[in-house]
This record gives sequence, structure tokens and C-alpha cells, in this order.
Amino acid sequence: MNKKYLFSAILLCSSILLLAQEHAIDTVFVFDNQLDNSRKVQKISKLKEEDLLKNTTNLSEVLRFQSPVNIKENGRGMVSSPSFRGTTAQQTAFIWNGINVNSPFLGQGDINNLNLLGYDQLEIKSGGGSVIYGSAAIGGTIHLNNELTFNKGFRQSLFMEYGSYETVNTFLKSSYSDEILSVKFSGNYSESKNYYEVPEKNYQNINGQYQNKNFNLGVAYKIGSGNTLAWQTQHFSGSQHYPTTEFGSRSKYLSDSFRSTLSWNFKSKKIQNILRLAYLEDEFQYFSMIEKPKSSGGTSEVSLLKNDFNYSINDDFALNIITDYQLNKGKGYQSGITDVVRNAGAFAALLRWSPHQKYYFEAGIKKDIVENLETPILFSLSGRHAVNHWYSLIFNLSKNFRYPSFNDLYWQPGGNPDLKSEVAHQVELGNNFKYRNLSLSLSPYYLRIKNMIQWVPGSLGYWVPVNTSEVESFGLESQLELKKTFGQHSAKMSVGYVFTHAINKETGNFMTYVPKHKVFGNASYRYRSAELYAQAMFTGLTYTTTDEERSSAIPSYFVMNTGMNFRVLKNQQLGIKINNLWDQVYETSAYYPMPKRNYSIQLLINF
Repeated sequence: MNKKYLFSAILLCSSILLLAQEHAIDTVFVFDNQLDNSRKVQKISKLKEEDLLKNTTNLSEVLRFQSPVNIKENGRGMVSSPSFRGTTAQQTAFIWNGINVNSPFLGQGDINNLNLLGYDQLEIKSGGGSVIYGSAAIGGTIHLNNELTFNKGFRQSLFMEYGSYETVNTFLKSSYSDEILSVKFSGNYSESKNYYEVPEKNYQNINGQYQNKNFNLGVAYKIGSGNTLAWQTQHFSGSQHYPTTEFGSRSKYLSDSFRSTLSWNFKSKKIQNILRLAYLEDEFQYFSMIEKPKSSGGTSEVSLLKNDFNYSINDDFALNIITDYQLNKGKGYQSGITDVVRNAGAFAALLRWSPHQKYYFEAGIKKDIVENLETPILFSLSGRHAVNHWYSLIFNLSKNFRYPSFNDLYWQPGGNPDLKSEVAHQVELGNNFKYRNLSLSLSPYYLRIKNMIQWVPGSLGYWVPVNTSEVESFGLESQLELKKTFGQHSAKMSVGYVFTHAINKETGNFMTYVPKHKVFGNASYRYRSAELYAQAMFTGLTYTTTDEERSSAIPSYFVMNTGMNFRVLKNQQLGIKINNLWDQVYETSAYYPMPKRNYSIQLLINF
């Protein structure tokens, strides 16, 4: 039996053996328990399912139009990399239900191989987070969350979409819950021929097709007073072809990922403890010619044991101790990486103090122990002061890190086992204003990264990773939100502006693929069961070369989407969407234009 299915069977059997017939009070189980604490001192954007359904093509599209994250995408649905605050994709951590799921091989996540539908909410947190979330949480973290609710009975929903370029997207979700048991299943299938033309660039998206399948299963059971056992598992399988020219070689990339976690949550008046087991497996295969055997590939496994202990000393103080151990394994094909094993452990302590409803302070320290690597002692210091009923001041100071990936260390030829961990210091001053239905956040920040890992041409004719440069980034993240309800009418508006100045300290030049300016906005108006919405995004000039060559830079662009949802029957909603309304020609990655105006129609059935 395959390891991943054996692991799931063990977790499910463990759940059944621990069942008991006692009631509890909690109505929602959330796997990532640390986010509520982070929310007190950091800006976190929360996107619910209704927000995700406005950008169902992929996760890249959601982040591009609804968050401060910068996206570099090699054409629609292709390889895509996110970044915060002038950092890189390797300095962005993906957190699946509280677990860091960045690839051990790449040290990052390809967001178009992280399925969008199937999560109950998506949360985006800017700023450092390594004390809690580990390696790569430097620029920010992207949280893919599932939740399990109680006392909701049977609920089902079916989503179907058909769009331009023969795009099909379907999603089915079914759940049942009573006072002590909650079960939720979901499945998603999407595919697209993805052939489109951009005549102004003399571009055809040849060999751009993709196909994704995803399944999720979650179970939670209340076992006695204050005890909840929860299990969440996910299986994703994707096929992604890479665009080429008419006479070029056609290549593809196959990925298969499995994630499973079992949590035991104990909660009393003063103590909350979460013990978690997890198993992650990722497999990829690259075919430089689709009709030939694979050219390269690899399989990684992560086994994790984590304990999160929180003790309320009194009404003002709380102590949080987090310990974890993980075993990473990797095996490559045609990469020189053979049977690599890495043991890693970590200990973190956080003290939280709330002396008054107007004040909140948090201090944390962490030490990671990673086999054959030196790691720094990390820290975080945060505070919030509610100056008055409409203004709050927030301060954050943190030291974060990223240790080298398997590819950085062991790829042959070129891997460098002498690499040091990247280390980053960051300071942020948040200003939050709120008046009635209007809220405004202004967050200036400063970030400095040392021991930056970059692949550079080596003396023997191949590329090698080295700790080369320092990066300095400062900027501003801001967001204005307005909500208004009057009778059967409701309106929402959100506008964000991001300013980023990120330079390589060695050369003094701007970092590649970091636009200095980004503006994103979303607005919706609802009357009874009908909704009209619009999305807009402006991205400034973006350099693609380290010498700031303007002829190679991506020019600024403005893109707008619009759509309408309306109820056709009691439990059925029909939606129509126009993407790139003004037919803008634009790129997010050099030489890979995005589609011009295109359309989709959606049907959502709740039953």
C-alpha cells in the first residue's frame, strides 16, 4: 500500500478509536490556531468563499486582484510565483491548515499547483512570521485554511463554470455536522485548452493546456469535555504544459501532492494544547518532450510532529510554547539528488501581555536545529495601542530566516553544501483608522535580508547557488475599505495601494520583478439576490534584468474585470464575468502575454 494512503488509514482509525459521546460548546474548528493572535498585531486580509468565486481561474488571479501580493506568471495558468515587500517566492511561506508546505526541493510553492477551490478561506499576512511558521516566512505568508463546523446538518453545493479557451471548472462540496461530529468532503476538477492569441505581441499560447484534480476530506469529533479530534487530508494531481513556439519542442510538468494532518485539541479554562501529526508527499515529473520519457523529477516526504501549548497565567499574561520535529526526505531523478534525509527540530516561546483593553504586547523567541546547517536565533516583538475609538497604532520587529532547499544544496552539477541560511530583519509601524463603516490601514515597513541565495554562472560553465548580496526594501502597504447597507441594498468597496522600493545593496539596482507601484480594487453592489461587481489592478513599470534595462522592462498596465451574479431559482445562482474588460495587452512575466478580453459563465447550486 502506498505510504500516503497507509498514513491516512492510520489517522482515520485513530480518530474512530478515540470517539466518545460527550458534548462541547465550540461550533467551529479551525486548524491554524495562531492566526487569531497574529491578527491583533499584523494586517491580515481574509478572503471567504464568495470572494474566491470571483476569480476561479486559479490562485494567481485571486492574489493579483484581491491582495498586495505581486505575481509573476508565465502565461495564464502556467508556472507562477508570489512575493511580498520586494522579496522572492522562496521568501514567501504557504501555510496549509497551520503547516508550512513549501517544497523541500524548490523552497517555494508554485501557486498554480496549489488548488484554489476546496478551501473555506484564504488569508494573506504581510510581514515576517518565522517564529511561528518557520523557514521562508520572511516577506509574508499565504494561508490555505479549512474549517469544520458543528450543528449545521446536511449542506451541499455544486459549482460549474465554462469559459473562454475551452475552460471547464467544477467544484462539489458536501458536509454534515451535529453537536459532536463534523464531516466535510469536496472535489474539484478543472481543465483548459488554454490556447489564446495576442496579435499585438505576435503571440500564440501554443501547448498551454492544463488539467487539475483535487480532493479534500475533513472530520472533527468532540471527545469529552474540552477535547476535539480533527483530521484533514488533501490530494492534488495536476498536468501543466509549457507554452512554446509553433515549431518548438512541447514540454509538460506533472505534479502530485498529498497532505494529511491529525490534530488533538485540548482546551480548559487556563490551558489549550494542540498535538499534531502530519505527513506531506510531493512528486513531480518534467518532460522536455511530451512524447518522450521524463527528463527529470523528484519525490519529497515530510513527516511532522508538533505541539502547541498555551497557558493563561492570569487575565493579563499567557505563555505559548511551540515545539516540533520533522523528517524531510528527498529523491531526485536526473538531478544528482539521491536519497537525501534531513532532520529538523524547533523550540519557540511566546509571552503575551494584555494589561488593559487598549494595550496588547507579544514577545517571541525561537531556535531551529537543522541537520548540517547553521540557523540563527529568531525573535519577534509586537505591540498594539488603541489610542482612541477610531485609531490604533501597531509596532512589529522581527528576525526571520530561510534555510537552503534541497536543490540549493545537492543539485548536480552546481549544488553548494556550504550555503548559509538567509537572515532577515524587519520593522513595521501599522496605523489603523476606523470610523463607522469606513476603515483605513497604513503600514510603512523596512526590511533587510543578508546571505541572499542566488544562482550565478560558475567558473566551470554551470550555474551555482551562492550567498551573494544583501537586499534592502522599504515601502508602504495601505488599504481603504467601505461597507454600507441600506434597506435591501448593500455596497462594498476596497482599494489597496502598495509602494515598494527594493534594491540589491551590492549593485544599487532595483530587484527584478518587483514593481514599485501596485493598486488593486474591488467593488460590489447588491440588491436583494442580484450582485454587480468590478475588479481593477494597476501595476507599475517592472524591471526584468538586474541592470535595470528599460527596453526589457515590463511597462505599466491597468486591467479590469466585471461580473454579475443573480438568483434564478431559490437555491441557484447564475454568474457572468468579463475578464480584462478593456482588452489590455500586458505581461506579468517577460515574453508571456496574458489573455486579452475573455468570458466565463457560472452556476452555483446550494442544496
